[in-house]
Amino acid sequence: MKRFVITLLILCYSLLTISQQTQKPPLHGKNWMAITGKPLAATAGAITFQKGGNAVDAACSMLAATCTMWDVLSWGGETQALIYNPKTKKVIAINALGVAPTGATVDFYKSKGYDFPPEYGPLAAVTPGTVGGLCYMLANYGTMSLKDVLKPAMDLAAGYPIDAQTANSMESKRNKEWIMQWPYSKAVFYPHLGEKREAPEAGEIFVQKDLLATLSKMIEAEQNALKQKKSRKDAIMVAYDRFYKGDIAKEFVRGCQEQGGLITMQDLAKWKPIEEEPMHVNYKGIDVYKLQQWTQGPMLLQSLNILENFDLKAMGYNSPKYIHTIYQTMNLTFADRDFYYGDPYFAPEEPMKGLLSKEYAKQRAAQIKWDMNDPNIGPGDPYPFEGKTNPWLDLLKKRQSSAEGDKSFIPPHESLAYNDIEYMDRLLRGTTSVEAADKDGWVVSITPSGGWLPACIAGHTGVGMSQRFQSFVLDKNINPFNVVEPGKRPRVTLTPTLAMKDGKPFMSWAVQGGDTQDQNLLQCFLNVVEFGMTIQQAVEAANINTNQLWLSLGGTKTEDRKPHPGEILVSDTTPEAIQNELKKMGYKVTTGKRTSGPINAIYFDWKHGSFWGGSSNNGEDYGIGW
Repeated sequence: MKRFVITLLILCYSLLTISQQTQKPPLHGKNWMAITGKPLAATAGAITFQKGGNAVDAACSMLAATCTMWDVLSWGGETQALIYNPKTKKVIAINALGVAPTGATVDFYKSKGYDFPPEYGPLAAVTPGTVGGLCYMLANYGTMSLKDVLKPAMDLAAGYPIDAQTANSMESKRNKEWIMQWPYSKAVFYPHLGEKREAPEAGEIFVQKDLLATLSKMIEAEQNALKQKKSRKDAIMVAYDRFYKGDIAKEFVRGCQEQGGLITMQDLAKWKPIEEEPMHVNYKGIDVYKLQQWTQGPMLLQSLNILENFDLKAMGYNSPKYIHTIYQTMNLTFADRDFYYGDPYFAPEEPMKGLLSKEYAKQRAAQIKWDMNDPNIGPGDPYPFEGKTNPWLDLLKKRQSSAEGDKSFIPPHESLAYNDIEYMDRLLRGTTSVEAADKDGWVVSITPSGGWLPACIAGHTGVGMSQRFQSFVLDKNINPFNVVEPGKRPRVTLTPTLAMKDGKPFMSWAVQGGDTQDQNLLQCFLNVVEFGMTIQQAVEAANINTNQLWLSLGGTKTEDRKPHPGEILVSDTTPEAIQNELKKMGYKVTTGKRTSGPINAIYFDWKHGSFWGGSSNNGEDYGIGW
């Protein structure tokens, strides 16, 4: 009888959740859709569309605006994008992630007492990638000039009414302690030095003269090139060169090195964005695309391969069995991510063919324990699925015996990471997302990041340096593929997504939130595909989060990054009966009002020839459709 009551409760909870009215209305459009992390930045996309730009032009305008507004990123950060090109009918990937600078070695960082690279400051910086990524996308797939696309961002740099979230972040004690160490950051973020409140107030016009000058120099370079009869594409790349090789680069490097950073002129000149083939798997007739293994994106693809072996719909949305299945699947794929993912342009070669094979997924699915959480899930062995022998077997055995023998590996119940403010900051550390689509078929999904507050600005450029270096490891026992080397890219959490069905765009979606990103994106996709939610319902729906993974961000000691097996975050709307069932299975349950970063998404309604836009109710994210 008790089991029947619990089952009935779960069914009612599932039906109520799926049918409930959303807090924000869905967006609709037939000509274009523009969604990103700030209302003014979404307006920048709308302005560009109204001027006749395509989705790439609009996405670049939104990217520029979010960087200028310090929407948990800056111009010195990194850009990761997926683009559907309707002319070639292919999805392409843009790798605009910076690299470790000259002198950035394991020995250098270990000599400073680090187990992991630092979170903030000049030594947390890889080379800037967003400027190059924006220029490359615009030059090759946009239609407009850099001058037109950057116009909204330049207007913002000249002065915009700052939002409370960003202004208060500048004023927060924690960020202030960092920013005050860096003279160029202090000058930008604290226009009221010596007063009771030194950061801008909400609604105050926030001016960034140095950044405006930097953007103006790039536009000057482009316009001069056009006067010399260079093509639109070549003129944009002249502006690119001024940033990476010219006077802007010189000031960036000077300001970086003055404050203790390692980036050189040669580092900037040698770096370039890369256009790549994305990775994809087919899930029940839908092709899902992610960036390569320099991101955590393939972890979502591996998860879909495993989950394809189960009848998720029959389990019921967020039932104990469904939650357990999702949690265990993500633990399996995070274990693989934590050990096997890294920069594909450096040896050793990652075994991605094996990791993404359906046969490997079946083997991993069979390892799930259905009665209890498995705290000792480790990386699998994908090499036999490539016809190879795993060269890391000794290392894997060492990891497994260490995990099983180290009782501190499983924290006591009272030290739940979800109650640790600093841990949660590292887990959820932000970025933003940019989603754009147009009636001609162009689709863009971007997860840009880096240079968030507290950011160290490089000289008089107005450009905040990236902090992505912290996603490297200094110990090959953790991940032999992601050990720092000069010129190498760290394995990042940043992970846009695009799905195709019957040869047409199906969904485009992305989210901020560090290691939780692909957790949220996976469940958002399943909400639509398995449970029939609208896109707005899907982005607002309650998720679960696992902490059974190595953190990719924050904390320079091993204890800061270690997995927390069995810890799970569920929505505070989850019935107590479901929570109790999870506890019986060995989970340490924490509830929260928000269980996802702000997801932004576009759904393509081919039946009616329109777009549905979804913009999360969690955060300031905003969308406009027409």
